[in-house]
Amino acid sequence: MVSKVYAFEEVRKHNQTKDCWLIIHGKVFNVTPFMEEHPGGPEVLLAATGKDGTSDFEDIGHSDEAKDLMDKYYIGEIDAETIPLKPSYIYHQEPDKTSSDTLIKILQFLVPLLILGIALAFQYGKK
Repeated sequence: MVSKVYAFEEVRKHNQTKDCWLIIHGKVFNVTPFMEEHPGGPEVLLAATGKDGTSDFEDIGHSDEAKDLMDKYYIGEIDAETIPLKPSYIYHQEPDKTSSDTLIKILQFLVPLLILGIALAFQYGKK
């Protein structure tokens, strides 16, 4: 069976939780279905996208079972000539939480004031 050969730039595009490909030992793996099952979490896999993830994979010391599981996600080979000599990094950022953080701070201030107001109204309402 002839394996499909992928250019680095094609593999690099698959760098999201719902579409994640990794390069390990010259092979390309579509690990998207494994993202939530990975013991280290999806962040670990996302950190290995956009580069040759071989050293990341080997540094962890994966078990033989984990290495065997990789066969399930194998989709082809990487064209080694397309891998840049100097790696460029893709930073995976969380969505902007500024608006929700501001709302939380406002509520943390207003809720105690509301409780105090209700307590005072109740106290003076009895007299």
